[in-house]
Amino acid sequence: MAVKIFIKRIVPQDKARQMIPLFRQMRASATNQSGYITGETLRSLDKPDEFMVISTWQSSEDWKKWLQSKERNEVQSKIDDLLGGETQYDIYHYGFSE
Repeated sequence: MAVKIFIKRIVPQDKARQMIPLFRQMRASATNQSGYITGETLRSLDKPDEFMVISTWQSSEDWKKWLQSKERNEVQSKIDDLLGGETQYDIYHYGFSE
């Protein structure tokens, strides 16, 4: 069953330019992963330092493989270092059944 992943990051304005290449690198790598369907990056109008990435995967297992991959963790580590904190993840599936 397809799942949606919500990734929330707080990016101070003085770090935004440094984050753009990391966001692009992460997206480019994700698109080559088994089970990846689509993704988008949104920026809050009310809180301009808040970004939400929404990605869709064929299954939670596909997402977990990507989440734990060395390739992803190398980029995520750079993101966490730059932002000085950890990224928040939430996973949702479609509908009311499991």
